[in-house]
Amino acid sequence: MGLVGAEVAKHNSADSCWVIVHGKAYDVTEFLPEHPGGSKIILKYAGKDATEEFDPIHPPDTLDKYLPESKHKGPVDMSTVEVEEKIASPDEEERLERVKNKPSLSQCYNLMDFEAVAKGVMKKTAWGYYSSASDDEITLRENRSAYQRLWFRPRILVDVTNISLNTKMLSTLTSMPFYVTATALGKLGHPEGEVVLTRAANMHGVIQMIPTLASCSFGEIVDAATDKQTQWFQLYVNKDREVTKKIVQHAEKRGCKALFITVDAPQLGRREKDMRSKFGGEGSSVQKDDDGVDRSQGAARAISSFIDPGLSWKDLPWFRSITSMPILLKGVQCVEDVVRAAKDPNVDGLVLSNHGGRQLDFAPSAIELLAEVMPVLKAQGLERKLEIFVDGGVRRGTDILKAMCLGAKGVGIGRPFLYAMSGYGQDGVERAMQLLRDELEMGMRLLGCATIEELGPHLLDTRSLGQHGNGIPRDTLMEEVYDGLTVPGWGKSRL
Repeated sequence: MGLVGAEVAKHNSADSCWVIVHGKAYDVTEFLPEHPGGSKIILKYAGKDATEEFDPIHPPDTLDKYLPESKHKGPVDMSTVEVEEKIASPDEEERLERVKNKPSLSQCYNLMDFEAVAKGVMKKTAWGYYSSASDDEITLRENRSAYQRLWFRPRILVDVTNISLNTKMLSTLTSMPFYVTATALGKLGHPEGEVVLTRAANMHGVIQMIPTLASCSFGEIVDAATDKQTQWFQLYVNKDREVTKKIVQHAEKRGCKALFITVDAPQLGRREKDMRSKFGGEGSSVQKDDDGVDRSQGAARAISSFIDPGLSWKDLPWFRSITSMPILLKGVQCVEDVVRAAKDPNVDGLVLSNHGGRQLDFAPSAIELLAEVMPVLKAQGLERKLEIFVDGGVRRGTDILKAMCLGAKGVGIGRPFLYAMSGYGQDGVERAMQLLRDELEMGMRLLGCATIEELGPHLLDTRSLGQHGNGIPRDTLMEEVYDGLTVPGWGKSRL
């Protein structure tokens, strides 16, 4: 039957710290000083079952892969483990009541509706992680506002009886011009995590980009896909290049069709909503400021300390030497870097992206950069050298059409699918994708285009795009769900 709970419970100090995860005991004593989230969060569960805390942040095979075999203490008879009675806070009781009484899925008519529901049903820390952006969150909001400064120039008297949304991305035929972009920690929103997105993407013929920092293991996500599905892999580059090489080659071996290297995160941005949510409720007593851990990144800090700030252009030939997958740079933010990448033989494509507003505040929106980039590439004869994608701020089918008109090969969507998953699981993600399909088809008809190939810059008025201080129509949906920044509260957290 394995170890009994009382035996594990003896190891409840910094001198001898065991934890139970998924029914197995592990000796993490030597790991305490190295844990990116600080030692105290582990010590809180010393001698106890830490599965509930562990699951949303780490893939299930993390301890088995990274702790020496000698630290694996074996299975535990969970019937002998003392279960602590948890008393829900008033805030948590209110949240659980909202979960029971949330709107029906049929009441969600657009992607912003899913965000509003998620805000009400997600745990405070999870919402803080998903919704947060850097500093004053100007770029987060600009990502949305920029699309609203683009106006259409529709054409009439075009036969639009039959609409085709099919297009190719990196030689793969896909049913719609968007993909599920990489987002971390899926289990913060749903117990099954990223595999929910995998299954929903399969139902709609949509490509999924697998994140390095998923809650599910890479194997779980790949195994959840069908043979007909295409998956890409997003990479945060590890300081240890041998680890990076192993990860990349394993992704290729398992069938990933492209490698997207994140290049805009040598240090994670300062995400204050995420930070502030760490200082309230259960857990605040073990997250003091005296254990030498920089907590300025909130939940992000606990999963990202391995990322290499030394990554540079000189590393690209090495990446080309270790994989035959197309290599794309994710997080390009200026014309000069786009041109340099277009001239680099090791680069096959780019994602114009500011990381969803989570890195450098006041970085440009991807859609504005796209409008600036494409004429420059064409003038230099480089437009066919790269496939260019964009992400950030997309909430409507018309946003996707605007990006395609400006020359994007496809559009990445992240948070909206997390919010749909958080509120309604796979059914929610599938409905979100169907709503986008409906909006795309309607938008194509009203623009006067029957196929994606017919979209072009002649269908857009971009004159207001660069006028950042100019008034735009009120976005009442976003105003309703946007969770504004707060100042430090007194007593009960105001987040």
